[in-house]
Amino acid sequence: MIRFNHFNFNVLNMERSLDFYAKALDFHPVKRKEGPDGSFHLVFLGDGQSDFTLELTEVVGRTQPYDLGECEFHLAVTVDDFDGMFRRHKEMGCVCYENPDMGVYFIEDPDGYWIEVLPAQE
Repeated sequence: MIRFNHFNFNVLNMERSLDFYAKALDFHPVKRKEGPDGSFHLVFLGDGQSDFTLELTEVVGRTQPYDLGECEFHLAVTVDDFDGMFRRHKEMGCVCYENPDMGVYFIEDPDGYWIEVLPAQE
């Protein structure tokens, strides 16, 4: 059997990213790893309900933003309180694209990654 395990985003500032994901999506660290030589830090974020994690990787000393191309890839999350989350994200100023016809919107994290927010199916 094959199951999804995690997805990775490379970040420039781990603390800034951890703060964003806690505030925007209620994702919190479930595991941490350090490079044996201290050259990188990994923090795996969980949603508190599934085994799937988002791995944030910080390369020590990197200062250049990552080239995300045309940002045609994205992570997607399903939320129970779609309207409440939309208000939260609007207040945070992180909504980067809305598609009312499809009933979804996207938020952008501090490193430019897009996260699609979908309502829970009824």
